[in-house]
Formats: sequence, C-alpha cells, structure tokens
Amino acid sequence: MSTVISIRDLCKVYADGFEALKDITLDIKEGEIFALLGPNGAGKTTLINIICGIVNASSGQVMVAGHDTVRDFRATRSLIGLVPQELTTETFESVLATLTFSRGLYGKRPNPEHLQQVLQSMSLWGKKDNIIMTLSGGMKRRVLIAKALAHEPRILFLDEPTAGVDVELRQDMWEVVRSLRGSGVTIILTTHYIEEAEQMADRIGVINHGELILVQEKQRLMREFGRKQLILSLDEPLGAIPAALSSYKLEFDASREELVYSYDTNAEHTGITALLGELSVAGIRFHDVRTTQRSLEEIFVDLVKKVR
Repeated sequence: MSTVISIRDLCKVYADGFEALKDITLDIKEGEIFALLGPNGAGKTTLINIICGIVNASSGQVMVAGHDTVRDFRATRSLIGLVPQELTTETFESVLATLTFSRGLYGKRPNPEHLQQVLQSMSLWGKKDNIIMTLSGGMKRRVLIAKALAHEPRILFLDEPTAGVDVELRQDMWEVVRSLRGSGVTIILTTHYIEEAEQMADRIGVINHGELILVQEKQRLMREFGRKQLILSLDEPLGAIPAALSSYKLEFDASREELVYSYDTNAEHTGITALLGELSVAGIRFHDVRTTQRSLEEIFVDLVKKVR
C-alpha cells in the first residue's frame, strides 16, 4: 500500500512552554485502519488537529496525498473528514441541512443521492428532517460521522467516535467503518475502548507524553508482546510453590487454587512439557488446563508504564 499521510519531525510547543508533540515521524498507508492509542493528554488530539489543519505545528512537515498541509491547505482539507471528540453540531438545523451545508463548504456539487446513502448507512435517514438539538447523544454522534462523510473524503479521522455511545450503536458504527475501508477510505482512530482497536485496526501506534513510542502491525504486536499463560486448576490448594519449580516463575491466582505459567510463544521452547513433568514429580495434581493470551489493553498499559 502507498503512503497517504507522511509526517516528518513534527513538534508542537505551546506559548506556555508545554511540549505537546516531540519529533513525531509517521507514515500512514492508504486504505488501512490505523489506531492511535495513548492516555489522556498524550498528544493524540493535537496530532490529529495538526494533520487536519486546525492547529499549527511549531516545526516539521505533514504531507497528505502528496500535498503539504500548510502550502496546499485547501487540497488537503478536501481530502479529510474529521469526527471530533466533542459533540459540536449546528443544533438548530435539521440533519439533512447540516450535511448539505458541510458538503458545500468543501466546494462539492450537490449530490442528494450520496447524502441519502450516508444517512442510511448511519441509520439516520428517518431522522433527516429532525432538528439536531432534539436528538439523543448517540444520534448526534452518528450525525457527526455522517457530516464528516458528506464531502466524500479519502481519509477519515475518528477521535473517540464511540465515547458515550451504547453497545448496539458502537457495533453499527464499526460496520460503517469496515465498509468505508473496503471502499478505499483510510481510517485513523483514537479510542479508549482498546478492544475496538484490537478488533478493527491493521496497525497500532502508541503515543505518550507527546512521543510516538511504538508503531507496529497489530498481529505482529500481539505476537511479540502478547505473552500466553497456561492456567492449571489444582486438585487441592497449595500453601507454597515448591522450590524445585522456582525457575518457571509460577504464580498463584487470588484463590491459590490455580497456578499460572507465563510463556513466550516465539521462544524455541515454551517449557510447558518440562513443567508438566516436574509438577507430576512434585506430586501436584490438577484437573483442568487452559490457556489465555494478553490482550492489547494489557500490552498498552505495560508500554505506557515503561515510559513514565
């Protein structure tokens, strides 16, 4: 896939001296779903706002589809749709009117068929004549996404798009995201629901204290950092782990009725066979065995802790 967004040595320092972004260099590929994760205040929204032309960078360069976002701002903005974190909508307008107005702002010719398709995809067609201020918070979030799609952007930024949205609506939104990616739209999202990033994203970027600390394909990230655990349900609780098993770094669960063994799936030997043999020699019996793997959320928490 070709690069659609190219960021080089991007920095942002505010007037009070706060350094929000520190030498960010990143390429985002055309047609991918890229999840940008980070704690509150990490710099996610600042980075998005600079790419979208809402905030000026202190230094560095951003290119969108070959256009410089400063010199060619009209061209780059027409390629981008943004769903902001805050619910900012023209509350006294109807749903259809706000989409029509938004499309016109980008110099696009009227296209009622496209707007109807967008509203139907967001389950909003039946609400097209409703005044936005009368809608629920979830419906207003849908309007924001529809509004961002009104001018047919090639790149869509979703900044916490499902914050405060019920589970059913979240599922509907992600179906729309999948269909957009299928049509070639590049999606960049931030989310506090990290399981969504695990489910949806092709690549993951982790930002903390204004620094991009990791960019990795999701599957590779899960392989490299997602240690597996072997959980053994004991026939009888143990008072202590025998010294002969200390090399395995076993842990008890809270009830002390299960032993937990963490292992690296990429290692040449997992040590499971040897462990099971030594448990038998030690007279430790178990009636059930299961495996689990660390989630993206656990990996994310560990990465952020390391750079505090």
